[in-house]
Amino acid sequence: MVRFATTCALIIGLSGALSLSALAETPAKNLFGAKKVASRQSPLAFGGYAKGCLSGAAQLPETGPTWQAMRLSRNRNWGHPVLVDFIKDLSAKAARMKGWSGIYVGDMSQPRGGPMLTGHRSHQIGLDADIWLRPAKNLGLSRNEREKFSAISMRRSNGAFTNGNWTRGQQELMKAAAKDPRVARIFVFPGAKVAMCKAEKGDRAWLNKIRPWWGHHYHFHVRLKCPQGSRGCVDQAPPPAGDGCAAAQKWVDDILNPPPPDPNRKPPKKRPELVLADLPNQCSSVLSSR
Repeated sequence: MVRFATTCALIIGLSGALSLSALAETPAKNLFGAKKVASRQSPLAFGGYAKGCLSGAAQLPETGPTWQAMRLSRNRNWGHPVLVDFIKDLSAKAARMKGWSGIYVGDMSQPRGGPMLTGHRSHQIGLDADIWLRPAKNLGLSRNEREKFSAISMRRSNGAFTNGNWTRGQQELMKAAAKDPRVARIFVFPGAKVAMCKAEKGDRAWLNKIRPWWGHHYHFHVRLKCPQGSRGCVDQAPPPAGDGCAAAQKWVDDILNPPPPDPNRKPPKKRPELVLADLPNQCSSVLSSR
């Protein structure tokens, strides 16, 4: 209670607009979504990928020599400096691939991380980024064009298989990302993981970081490890040992032949909306910082 009262005082001191009770009931996404710039603090990630915040974020430039940030109206091209450096490095590797001039970058994080107004549960500590699976060939898109230009789906049969848009290029790009020691894991639709498992004839160790997940057929989601020195950052448990190909095939099998519903399964509980008091203590300072 003392911590929460201090938190409230910090935010009220900034805005003068919220009572203690109103702030207590305000979704954290509204507080973090209202921030347009990063805090003037050292770059640190606090909490976990789906419950945390980010101080001292760096902004990925809207356009670089080998990348473009997309959907700029969302103001989600922010992240820990380690993430910004990673994206620049990966885009340079993409630019050396046949048919690619670089990458299109989707959502990263908000200027101070935290829960987002729409979409993701994760992306809260500046260490997640969505990379479009569509090869970036035109890096001269205007701001307006980037609001309308679309990613391309790579799946068929509800994600059990890849479609005709999938090429070796997507695999090589994810392979380059997975081999980067900064990367913890990469999420992509199950059919893509199985396709990569079948195509890889050499070193398979990198496949361990590629994990199947629903959606993720327009982009792949890169998640970095907590940077060195971020003591308040909570890493996700590492993936199970092995290449993960058998587990991905099970996902595909279940898509093609769904198991019968479990009559004893209880309906999932609705996740409560995160409020500021749910986040790490440091997030109140991140919000109140100029």
